[in-house]
Amino acid sequence: MQFETLLFDVTDGIARITLNRPDRLNAFTAQMHIELRAALAQVQTGGARVLVITGAGKGFCAGQDLNDRAVAPGQSVDLGESVATNYAPLVKTLRALPLPIIAAVNGVAAGAGCNFALACDLVIAKQSASFLQPFCKLGLIPDTGGSYFLPRLVGTQRAMGLALLGDKLAANQAAAMGLIWASVDDAAFDEHVAQIATQLANGPTLGYARTKQAIYASAGHSLEAQLALEGELMRECGFSADYREGVSAFKEKRTPKFVGR
Repeated sequence: MQFETLLFDVTDGIARITLNRPDRLNAFTAQMHIELRAALAQVQTGGARVLVITGAGKGFCAGQDLNDRAVAPGQSVDLGESVATNYAPLVKTLRALPLPIIAAVNGVAAGAGCNFALACDLVIAKQSASFLQPFCKLGLIPDTGGSYFLPRLVGTQRAMGLALLGDKLAANQAAAMGLIWASVDDAAFDEHVAQIATQLANGPTLGYARTKQAIYASAGHSLEAQLALEGELMRECGFSADYREGVSAFKEKRTPKFVGR
């Protein structure tokens, strides 16, 4: 598929999706959602072992492009249909993708763009980047999983503050409160993301996939159910080539060469 709103590449096991509407701070359109679905499908079948998602230009993603909906002033629109058709499936696909996903937040991440980043497994941001939940300024609620992710990442009070006030949060503040994994100096950002992506691309991909599965399942499980799931997943991982290689490398005091299965 030829992409108009994205850049897509897979090199050395690292897939990279770059939202590519820099003149609109990479805001979502219907076309972008179509292309994201196609790109994520290619990631699943193209041999990638890690995915990096970033934005072109000065922004990561400014959320929904309101111009794309072409709603006249005073006119109503079914936003529930938009969530069901585009945003909910996007979040579900990211969470189910059987490899690590890095959101490399290079600039502002606002609204659906912020929660799109939070749906990824690791969020690494430039120090100059910022995070924003501006839904309250439009009479809306945090969508794209925002109402789910925020309280789980930072607690109810901070989630309420971010959602009800809509204040801009600097990357270093986001890292300090646990909303994201790391805030990195702008000059070191690209190299840092590349190092993490390479580390994950060379790691035990099946183990990473099952780690995602276990951690994300825990929110809806009792301790007993989670322990049972851990047993099932450990059984599968214990029969993997990567586990055998990991043990051999440990005993032989060498760096493991994981094959991802």
